[in-house]
Formats: sequence, structure tokens, C-alpha cells
Amino acid sequence: MGAWKKCYAANKPAPFLLLSFVGAPITQTLYGMILMFLMLGKTNVAGAGVPCLVLGIFAGLGIGLSALFQGRAGAAACDSQAETNQGFTNYLAALGIVETVAIFTMVFTLIALGKIA
Repeated sequence: MGAWKKCYAANKPAPFLLLSFVGAPITQTLYGMILMFLMLGKTNVAGAGVPCLVLGIFAGLGIGLSALFQGRAGAAACDSQAETNQGFTNYLAALGIVETVAIFTMVFTLIALGKIA
């Protein structure tokens, strides 16, 4: 929003590409939802409650922190793209690296969930 404001204040066109930076952290919601549904499937397994709770807390923290930092990186990318109108691919690559933390968290949690009989 601030980047668009700067563009409007300078009578420059506001880049529509900034929406890709703004929307990047939303994928973490999908990863959390996938884990939630798989954990709910484990609720019928005897003794799975506490392990699922612990996994859920740590997975939520990992995915949530990834989203937080991806949002911060996205805001910086918006500011830079609006100011220079250059570097779009580099900014997306940086956001993808932060995204990887959430993907790894989901995969490691899925592996751990598989160990719960």
C-alpha cells in the first residue's frame, strides 16, 4: 500500500505486479490446512493426541514465522519494485527461498506424522 501511495504521489503508474508480492504469504495457510486435515485423521489413533499437539505447535510456529518473514520480504520487494521498476524476478526468487522454509516444515511434519501409528 505504501509503495502504491508513493507511486500515486509521484504521479507514476502503480505497478500491478506488486500483488504477487502481497499474496505470497497466503500459501502458508494452505500448508497449515493440509497438515490440519492429516492430523485430524490421526485423532482416532490411540496415543496420538500429545504427539499431534506437539507437532501442530511446532509446525504452526515454523509456518507462521515463514509467513511473517515472507510478508516482510514482500513489503520490501514492493517498495523496491515501485521505486525502481526493476528486479521483479530477483524479488520473487527471494520470496521463494523464504517459502521453502514453510514447505520444509510441512514435509518434515508429514514425515513425523507418518511415524505415528
